[in-house]
Amino acid sequence: MNEPFVSYAVSEIHGRTFGVWTLLTCTMCFLCALNLDNKPLYLATFLSFIYALGHFLTEYLIYHTMAIGNLATVGVFAGTSIVWMLVQWNAHEPQTPLKKD
Repeated sequence: MNEPFVSYAVSEIHGRTFGVWTLLTCTMCFLCALNLDNKPLYLATFLSFIYALGHFLTEYLIYHTMAIGNLATVGVFAGTSIVWMLVQWNAHEPQTPLKKD
């Protein structure tokens, strides 16, 4: 019943990958926030969260190189961002004024 304790040390490359992902995500979010009406940029930012979550899920589920705690951290940020961006998908379209007769 007692499973051996497995320690997942973060290798240098995983640490750097996470760091670069964080920097890229921050950059994409900053640019997207300044250009909310730019659909290609909004889509690229949205897809960056999908790709990151997919990558880290693969590391956890297939390669077993990531601990559940680390996946949870990524999941909270990427998952929340994915849901929020889907909810706000068309909220920032330019509004056309109503014609008055």
